[in-house]
Amino acid sequence: MMSSLKQFVMIGLVASLGANYSIADTGVDSSPDNALHQSGNPLPAPGYARPPFHITRNASTGPIGLAPAQVTHFYGIDQLANQGAGQTIAIIDAYDDPNIASDLAVFSTTFGLPPCTTSNGCFKKIYASNNKPQTNSGWALEISLDVEWAHAIAPQARIILVEAASNSFSNLMKAVDVAVNNGATVVSMSFGGSEFSSETAYDNHFNVARVTFTASSGDGGNGVEYPAASPYVVSVGGTTMNLADSAGTYSSETAWSGSGGGRSAYETEPAYQSNFPVPNSIGTRGVPDVAYGADPNIGFAVYDSLKYYGQSGWFQVGGTSAGAPQWAALFAIANSIRAASSMTSLSGTDGVVYGIAASTSYSSDFHDITTGTNGTCGTICTAATSYDYITGLGSPVANGLIATLSH
Repeated sequence: MMSSLKQFVMIGLVASLGANYSIADTGVDSSPDNALHQSGNPLPAPGYARPPFHITRNASTGPIGLAPAQVTHFYGIDQLANQGAGQTIAIIDAYDDPNIASDLAVFSTTFGLPPCTTSNGCFKKIYASNNKPQTNSGWALEISLDVEWAHAIAPQARIILVEAASNSFSNLMKAVDVAVNNGATVVSMSFGGSEFSSETAYDNHFNVARVTFTASSGDGGNGVEYPAASPYVVSVGGTTMNLADSAGTYSSETAWSGSGGGRSAYETEPAYQSNFPVPNSIGTRGVPDVAYGADPNIGFAVYDSLKYYGQSGWFQVGGTSAGAPQWAALFAIANSIRAASSMTSLSGTDGVVYGIAASTSYSSDFHDITTGTNGTCGTICTAATSYDYITGLGSPVANGLIATLSH
């Protein structure tokens, strides 16, 4: 039987994260050192999405988790002079976070990042259905993660947060369209739901020239989610980052056990995967495409002043949610460099990424993740050389990859 605290939080998750959630033991517990371990939000009914974040700790006194300087050093982002100027990153989430502008200001000030405000034109919040959605603490924490870390990776890029009226895919896709119509060159989607037979009808929302879409692959281990399964989306899986020192020097990465991945039940294998080729293919879309740090035990510092189960302030957050906005920021940097050379923004980005992986620059542009598992299904659940169904092509060697993407 669940403890009363665990049952309280479990029931609260169902209410907090949106409609169509089934009640299940989500593994939430508490400890005396103000830890709040949230082991992943439950999957909703088909046609609805949830944000796949994981919380390890909370603190009111100051940041906990990885700082931007550590992450940018780990992936070589700090070697890039360009910081995304002239580009617009759209963050798509459900419901409203009324405190996001002020929370972003706290995050920026704490880590010495340039201000990103409505008044200076860097940040804008849009309601996809024109009317303000209801406030939702779970999605608000996801919003804080997405917005703050997109800004951390591409500090000079503009950010538009488009809030969907609910967590239904119909409303989330409406938000995607609004983002594109407002000039986004990159769109980040840190949400996902179970695959469903009519999902391909939504794929056209991502088949947009000169716009790159990223999505988290999910946090339940082996298994495929939508929209990560769409062939027009760069799906981001998860790793455990192994830092060599406190500065964030790269040591290694292993596949994170929670990283979603596998073979889609409904999407056919795109040409960029069949031509690569992706191993163990059965003619369906393989997920994910790339990877990024996701292990909540080595999570990212996030500031959220909206109370989440009675706690607010600084959180240490992980999950594949973290990778989608940070990969989006990397693509924004590439687009900024391309614009300076009178080139168009990236288009058909998945195909571009696989083309790089098939070239001689693969080892200088990607960290190939070759160890770790996300289940007990043999080769499909085991990291391997080149492509695998947990970490895709691998994580970015940003200083190499961005140079390649920019030409």
